[in-house]
Amino acid sequence: MAQAPIRQLRPAAAPPSNVWRHECALKRDERWRLLAQRGATVWFTGLSGAGKSTIAAAVEQRLVESRRWACRLDGDNLRHGVCSDLGFSSDDRSENARRVAEMALLFADTGSVALVCLVSPFAADRQQARSLHEQAGLDFIEVFVNTSLEECARRDVKGLYAQARGGALTNLTGVGAPYEPPRSPELELTEALSVAAATARVLDVLPPILT
Repeated sequence: MAQAPIRQLRPAAAPPSNVWRHECALKRDERWRLLAQRGATVWFTGLSGAGKSTIAAAVEQRLVESRRWACRLDGDNLRHGVCSDLGFSSDDRSENARRVAEMALLFADTGSVALVCLVSPFAADRQQARSLHEQAGLDFIEVFVNTSLEECARRDVKGLYAQARGGALTNLTGVGAPYEPPRSPELELTEALSVAAATARVLDVLPPILT
């Protein structure tokens, strides 16, 4: 797997001086009390084909079936809309992660369990997402879907690894572009786990949120 030094992010830009935050009359604690759950973000990171979206979709279904509010923010889906103007350079990947983190924050603040499925290859981007939530007093759970490059290439669900092998794709994360694995995620899932077992492990770390 390609490696690179940990990237450093540029400081976040301040909003224009004429932009004011409009506070909601319904306070967070009251909203969460009425919903009977705390908002939080569960951030799934790993290589393309690792199983992030599959596991997150299963977690979302289980939560909604139990009458909990959950919303999956899938990286590929968001690139069809709010992130459609971004490419796959290092800077664009960081901006993609920043936008998704801001969206997840909004969902979490209103009481949803935001399930983010994003390669998010750079540790600094994931730390920025975590810090954003911590500053807002929101839970952030990083889940490392640790599937080997060989297994991801074997699955090749999108045909990306075949393109990389053929030279048509030069910046695939883990092949032509670096991936910085989490050093201390709240949860690590390996390829040896079935989807059902991985889903159960994610749900096991959520009870403090689903009070």
